[in-house]
Amino acid sequence: MASGVFDLLHIGHIHYLEEARSYGDELVVVVACDETVRKKKHEPIMPAEERRRLVEALKMVDRAVIGYEDDFLRIVEELKPDIIALGYDQYFEGLEEKLRTRGIEARVVRCGKYDGDLNKTRKIIEKIRKTKELYKNEEDRHS
Repeated sequence: MASGVFDLLHIGHIHYLEEARSYGDELVVVVACDETVRKKKHEPIMPAEERRRLVEALKMVDRAVIGYEDDFLRIVEELKPDIIALGYDQYFEGLEEKLRTRGIEARVVRCGKYDGDLNKTRKIIEKIRKTKELYKNEEDRHS
């Protein structure tokens, strides 16, 4: 099992999901619901169902589901994964202890970082902003 927001799919996501897939026979991805994204990160760019469909269309993903807002471990209890693959920048305070407390016997592994220039959604958004500024200057000259 892997999880994330997946607001703008990028090479960092591909790297993470390929590595997560290498740990098992099947990869189920939990896509954060819109409420969770708002609470923990930002206003989602795309709605959860669209993000889920995009993730599920990736060849290394067998199935994608939308997580719950109220209890992130509820979906883990339902899916019963053998392995939970975390991205290099995902932090769930006391995850192993919380899993044991709930009787979930999944092993937690940490996937490595992809070192490309555009390996995070925020980096892509910043590049778009800068590019838009460059094009704005171009548009001003042609107006």
